[in-house]
Amino acid sequence: MLMTAELLLQYQRCQRRAFLDTHGDRSQRDSPSEFLLRLQQDKLIHQQNALAQQNHQQPDYYKGNWEAGAIATLELMQQGVERISQGILLTTYLEKYTLLSRPDLLIKQPGKSSFGDWVYIPAQIELGKRPKLEYQIIAAYNAHVLEQIQGIAPKTAWLFLRRPEVYTVDVARWTSQMQRSLDRCLEILEAELAPEVFISRQRCSLCRWYSQCYAIAKDQQHLSLIPGVTPNRYTQLQALNVVTLESLTQVNPTQLESLPGFDRQVAHKLVLQAQAVFENRPILLNTTCEIAVSPAPIELYFDIEAEPDLNLDYLLGILVIDRQTGTETFHEFLAETPAQEETVWQQFLDLVHQYPTAPIYHFCAYEVDTVKRLGKLYHTPRSQIKTLLARFVDVYEQVIQTVALPVENYTLKAIARWLGFEWRDPQANGSHCIYWYDQWLATGDRALLDAIVRYNEDDCHATRHVKDWLLDFIAIAEVREQRTKALPCP
Repeated sequence: MLMTAELLLQYQRCQRRAFLDTHGDRSQRDSPSEFLLRLQQDKLIHQQNALAQQNHQQPDYYKGNWEAGAIATLELMQQGVERISQGILLTTYLEKYTLLSRPDLLIKQPGKSSFGDWVYIPAQIELGKRPKLEYQIIAAYNAHVLEQIQGIAPKTAWLFLRRPEVYTVDVARWTSQMQRSLDRCLEILEAELAPEVFISRQRCSLCRWYSQCYAIAKDQQHLSLIPGVTPNRYTQLQALNVVTLESLTQVNPTQLESLPGFDRQVAHKLVLQAQAVFENRPILLNTTCEIAVSPAPIELYFDIEAEPDLNLDYLLGILVIDRQTGTETFHEFLAETPAQEETVWQQFLDLVHQYPTAPIYHFCAYEVDTVKRLGKLYHTPRSQIKTLLARFVDVYEQVIQTVALPVENYTLKAIARWLGFEWRDPQANGSHCIYWYDQWLATGDRALLDAIVRYNEDDCHATRHVKDWLLDFIAIAEVREQRTKALPCP
């Protein structure tokens, strides 16, 4: 069996992904999303730019002929070439596996090896900004294979990340963990059945096996579809033989409180969450909870679109609801170029200051963090930012503190769609907007900006939709509670 660094990388992200990449029917995979294609293109450009700064030599072999590539790489190493790019390293493992390593660079260093008075260390070029655990495990894997070729273990490996300095990996620190991962990965790849499905929204979103795994999870009513069921908590639930949605609804929360990853609040909320999904109805979490949502004569709804790679917040959208005049007005403050960010920030401030007492509703913490960032960047007085942020109300926090909903996650899209709201572009999402803005900068196609603005406006309306529903739900719950209290005691 051929084992590669790529498979080991995918195993660390998802055991099932490594199995499917090896044994699955690739025709059943999802088509790559625009955002995934952009990431792949960005990584390729990042690799090309990093290699352009190195004086390197590449082994000559036909693509896919790993044996020929390994021979050509070995010849360059024996010659003492300073930098070898896209080299191929092959070795046997436990007498029945072939380990394939393809470090982006092999870098010559002083030392003693089977080649002479020099050794090589592996280097990877990665798109991330920080040295993730998975990068360092792969560095240790590449170092292990390299050790078999040159007769000495590299003490370090390098990571070229999206930051100026090169990160040095301490190979010895990660070797044992790499070894355990490698052995477990090989065990999984030799199994007859794929590992159990587990849906993780963030981890699975870019995987091309997602639709297949999601269909299985839905059919099984898998607990990973319940918000709050993390992999660690799922392991604890399995130990209690709580493996179905119905069984979780019947658990006494006190059974869970002392388990790793749980506490009293988590346990009680998780059981109520399961009940909400099982019964397909919202359940009030706390009848005494004070919430910051209440009707106001004028309300503002705020949403941002950003390009993280440019550290740019290019669209600040505000929906103004004036209940006194019965009007709704959407304002888009759009930076058509990165240089216009300061202008749209000032336009945003001018608008919100026209309504000094109006609450500003948003969904999740990004808007608060962005106001702080832009205020600091463009020297807005701290007192002004403090006064502004005092008006912010996070609808997401209000929802999760108040009610359990029959949804698979608490994103704005999931909640608003459960309530019947729909976006004008149903497939659009934040990742698409990043891609579209990059394409706008490259092509000048105005339709791309129009799509982003339309999506941002719908996000504002969706936030309002969720907030209004929450107010109505709480009001109905309070009426029911008052009626219950008014009933005579039996």
